[in-house]
Amino acid sequence: MSVQSPAPAASSRYLSIDFYRGLTVAFMIIVNTPGTGEHVYAPLQHAIWHGCTPTDLVFPSFMFIIGVSMWFSFAKYQRRWSPALAAKILRRTALIFLIGLLMNQFPFWGRQLDSWRIMGVMQRLALGYGLAAVLVLSLGRRALIAVSVAILLLYWGLLLGFAMPGADPYGPDGNAVLRLDRWLFGESHLYRELVAPGIRIPFDPEGLLSILPAVVTVVLGWLSGEMMSGRSKQKDLLVRDLLVLGLVLGFLGLAWDLFFPINKKLWTSSYVLYAGGISMILLAVSIWFIDIRGWRNGPGLFLAFGSNPLFAYVLSECLIMSLDAITISSGGVDMTGREWIYQHWFEPLEGAAFSSMLFALAYTMCCWLLCRWLYVRNILIKI
Repeated sequence: MSVQSPAPAASSRYLSIDFYRGLTVAFMIIVNTPGTGEHVYAPLQHAIWHGCTPTDLVFPSFMFIIGVSMWFSFAKYQRRWSPALAAKILRRTALIFLIGLLMNQFPFWGRQLDSWRIMGVMQRLALGYGLAAVLVLSLGRRALIAVSVAILLLYWGLLLGFAMPGADPYGPDGNAVLRLDRWLFGESHLYRELVAPGIRIPFDPEGLLSILPAVVTVVLGWLSGEMMSGRSKQKDLLVRDLLVLGLVLGFLGLAWDLFFPINKKLWTSSYVLYAGGISMILLAVSIWFIDIRGWRNGPGLFLAFGSNPLFAYVLSECLIMSLDAITISSGGVDMTGREWIYQHWFEPLEGAAFSSMLFALAYTMCCWLLCRWLYVRNILIKI
């Protein structure tokens, strides 16, 4: 991890990249930190199993924009393998994975090693970045598209072929993702995922096998970055191309959903196409508003997050976990720091989903203040 002032980048003429990245981080923090999980608006909740809500689009959008950023950041290496680039990719992959592993135990006290979760969001980002980097630097565009299609089909086959005998291959308790994680890590090292109302089972939504299709999500971002570079002087045509391709991918994902359900927790191939298509559409809209129409009044709020996205996410997660680890006695009742703040400052306002969302918005703004401080001083915390 390093702290430095930003240098001019090849992507500097696309302010929409930082905006899109910051918007994604902001929404990620909001959906992760409600005042209470008992009262949350439906669009701010994940689909329990099959299906896709706006919240389910946040994570793939972040991985997609990582792919876009890779296209521009690898330009100084001519987008070809070199010892320096290989070392950078390996170091960054290992560091992000390690941070995610440590976050799973944070704030450390009272945690048991025999239940230490192995996988997680940061781990998926790390492996998705590292594996996608190998593909994009080793293959030309046509070969990259062909391999991506093959990965999505292979993953479909793996889920069909390696589910538990007699189990639904796309169900929560017999799928191949769970089987591999259970065999490698053991149930005690898996996340407890909500798979039905009030029912949680050992299942990791960032499982090892489902990294395969997640890599394709990053590749879609890389291909979009290539389009942005090629159309840098024809941004109107770029917006058209991204919109058309986004619509095509989105409808292909919906069509595949009839046979291979859209499911974030399994990161199904249909979900990759559907979410990737929407990401392209949102990127096209961002480019049109910011880089073509020159909209500058609103984006500034999100640029602070977009300039230090991984730091902002880690900060938000560690702060809320610290609040949840604090015990406060109030009126003879023990409650966490988050519960105390919510019940005393936000719940009296309305007492349901609106108050819970206000807590999330206030918490997001607290994280934003620190990121804004870094942004105005041109400080980038590289992870």
